[in-house]
Amino acid sequence: MNHYGYVAMLTFTVVGSFWLEIFLKVGVLKQVRRLSLSIAPVALGFLLWDAIAIHRHNWWFDPAQILGIFGPFHIPLEEYLFFLVIPIAAVLTIEAVNKVRPSLFKRGR
Repeated sequence: MNHYGYVAMLTFTVVGSFWLEIFLKVGVLKQVRRLSLSIAPVALGFLLWDAIAIHRHNWWFDPAQILGIFGPFHIPLEEYLFFLVIPIAAVLTIEAVNKVRPSLFKRGR
């Protein structure tokens, strides 16, 4: 069951934030290009950092806590999903707060 630890955390994040898209209709997931342009540069940078750290044996993933599915550069699937799910959840949360309390994000505060 430990193999699902990382996946469980990602699932919890999806359940905890993606409902904002449905109930508050924030429209984040409809803006795929904009979301991709926001996430991709940072995700690619961190994936490169992961790849280098794994290659140098400075960073590793506990085989007991991952599924064992690896992508390019021997990075686990869960790590790729992390750099997709977490930023989307953050953007969803920010946009939901902005929709409910727009005054929090007004300029000049």
